[in-house]
Amino acid sequence: MSNIFPTILSGGSGTRLWPLSRKHYPKQFLRLTSSYTMLQETALRLTGFNKPIAVCNESHRFILAEQLHEIGQNPTSIILEPVARNTAPAIALSAFKALEQTRDAILVVLAADHVIEDKDAFQNSVERAAEYAEQGKIVTFGIVPNAPETGFGYIQAEKGDSSALKIKRFVEKPNKSKAQEYLDSGDFFWNSGMFVMKASIYLEELKKFNSKMYDSALKAYSNATSDLDFVRVAKQDFELCPDDSIDYAVMEHTQLGVVLPISVGWNDVGSFSSLWEVLPKDENNNVKLGDIQSIDSNNCLVQSENQFVATIGVDDLIVIGTKDSILVANKDRVQDVKQVVEHLKGKNRKEHLLHREVHRPWGKYDSVDTGNRYQVKRITVKPGASLSKQMHHHRAEHWIVVSGTAIVEINDKQTLLSENQSIYIPLGATHRLTNPGKLKLELIEVQSGSYLGEDDIVRFEDNYSRS
Repeated sequence: MSNIFPTILSGGSGTRLWPLSRKHYPKQFLRLTSSYTMLQETALRLTGFNKPIAVCNESHRFILAEQLHEIGQNPTSIILEPVARNTAPAIALSAFKALEQTRDAILVVLAADHVIEDKDAFQNSVERAAEYAEQGKIVTFGIVPNAPETGFGYIQAEKGDSSALKIKRFVEKPNKSKAQEYLDSGDFFWNSGMFVMKASIYLEELKKFNSKMYDSALKAYSNATSDLDFVRVAKQDFELCPDDSIDYAVMEHTQLGVVLPISVGWNDVGSFSSLWEVLPKDENNNVKLGDIQSIDSNNCLVQSENQFVATIGVDDLIVIGTKDSILVANKDRVQDVKQVVEHLKGKNRKEHLLHREVHRPWGKYDSVDTGNRYQVKRITVKPGASLSKQMHHHRAEHWIVVSGTAIVEINDKQTLLSENQSIYIPLGATHRLTNPGKLKLELIEVQSGSYLGEDDIVRFEDNYSRS
């Protein structure tokens, strides 16, 4: 159907999957269940329709754009949220954009970080839901439960003959006994957070039940500016939107809501126990990712980014190792991982914000070593890319080219460097690094000075419109 627009909401932070997921590189951008990232899997799920509309945090814009470009899913639009305001305002922005394409636009609203194993069944479900959307219904997918799950909200449906059932009520995450009651009743479904509806109908219902949100979102979108390939909505207007989900803002009030029960192998991968469930296991039910040896261990998830890890005589453990952090938890306590994130925030530590390897629109850097008044980074620059023209108040830098070629500009003087050559950038010098070649440029950067924070950058020119 040419009027269907997949709408990908990519605002999640995935705190329960720390240390894999970080604030500035959350789980939707990770390759957790396949060779594709979760965002890419979401986009590829609906390739038969229009290119997606994506809504994301401003700090994620280049990661999202690059990952969609990698799979040939250059989006209809990437809309930047200046502040987080939950799903209802984000969907409103998508609806305004879709209506610019066609007045009959149908949104298929998807979270960027869910797993759906049966893609064909899901696409068939979307087409069925679109038929109800054409009739003016707001359709949400209810996952047919196979266990008394306490980590999901539920939707209770009224009895009916149609495949899409009228919604009776939404309920929050239950305790175990209540979840068992819901499972036994047969009329409760897991709340997937996925929706299919006409953009115009959604906006009409939003205006009816939350006029302040509608007016603020409309004004923010009307005052939006274009920034490279992004739509940057007006921050001052968008901040006035109430911070509400679509369930709270619309679905709990509208008479147009219906739930379409589906069984498509859905999982929101909201915790490491959920991740363990969807990944292949060995003969002892262990998931092993990386250089792992398990001896007399059962039902574990062990992942290591860059180290050998061995487990001996343990059961039901989660062991996650990254370049800068290690998590060890009982599988039944994985919901408490967010407490670690809160601890890191309270101590003003950076491990909840960034990985040791940090992605930038021009490439990436890995902070190999840090000490008193020095820091060592391995920098990778994409072919044809340039870092911003910048200077630092508190540090000098040495650059040593490992592979590739580099054009280094220091105080308007350019130098061409090749493998094994180096250069010194004095404190306060205006400088820029460019990769003029067709291969990646790799270099080692040694910083020295009284302050080495990333905020000690004064940018004069930037290809990526960063301040």
